Amino acid sequence: MDQRLAGRVAVITGGASGIGAATAEKFIAQGASVVLGDIQDDLGNAFVAKLGEKARFQHCDVTKEEHVEALINTAVKEFGRIDVMFNNAGIVGAIGPMESTPAAEWQLTLDILLNGVFYGMKHASGHMKKQGSGSIISMSSVAGVTGGLGPHAYCAAKHAVVGLTRNLAAEVGPFGVRANCIAPYSMATPMVADAYLGDHTDIDQTMKMLADESPLKGRAGTAEDVANAALWLASDESGYTSGMTLTIDAGITTGSVAGAPRFAEYQPIMREAGKAGL
Repeated sequence: MDQRLAGRVAVITGGASGIGAATAEKFIAQGASVVLGDIQDDLGNAFVAKLGEKARFQHCDVTKEEHVEALINTAVKEFGRIDVMFNNAGIVGAIGPMESTPAAEWQLTLDILLNGVFYGMKHASGHMKKQGSGSIISMSSVAGVTGGLGPHAYCAAKHAVVGLTRNLAAEVGPFGVRANCIAPYSMATPMVADAYLGDHTDIDQTMKMLADESPLKGRAGTAEDVANAALWLASDESGYTSGMTLTIDAGITTGSVAGAPRFAEYQPIMREAGKAGL
């Protein structure tokens, strides 16, 4: 069977768990080499040991430009190039009504969800423009294409990722490079389990809750669903696609079933930066 990413090199931020880990497994199964960045060092090192010789892990705090640059440089040094950049790392971030959102929590949320994406775009695009090819994939959200589906800082950052993706696509297209983003609804991942249930390990209950509320009866979204989208955007099958926001949401953004966001009952809780990439 043909491997859709044979010989390619991918960098994934937030790659130690959740969507990032599911994507890394899928990319390697399709022939790619991967370099994973995360702040969860023990988890990341154990994961790449499981993935084998085509995987590398490096500590990466996406709020620090030098960390993201070093991660991308590691891919080029270890494997000779970078073909796919998946800006995936994230947190829920500042939660609560607008009037009670602390400025520091707002800023940290944007530092991770927006600035981290910018750093990945910036340093990957330079290499890709020189080599004349590449796919830059960034994580937005349904909260980035409509209102009422996420906290304020999260919503602002994810909307910005959509706009930045479109602008980048316009810049890098003449060099043979594509830029797209993915906009999932809540998936049964540790980050969502933590946001809804306060327990990042309770994936089973999160899966049941999402399945009960899904527009697709009995069907919750999973990390695998997003990994499949990332694989398509990374591969030649999407070779004529750039500047797109791909919603993975069971139709939530049609507006027929979208309700008020729950996120910890609107309590102004800050998910610590250590949960980045869950």
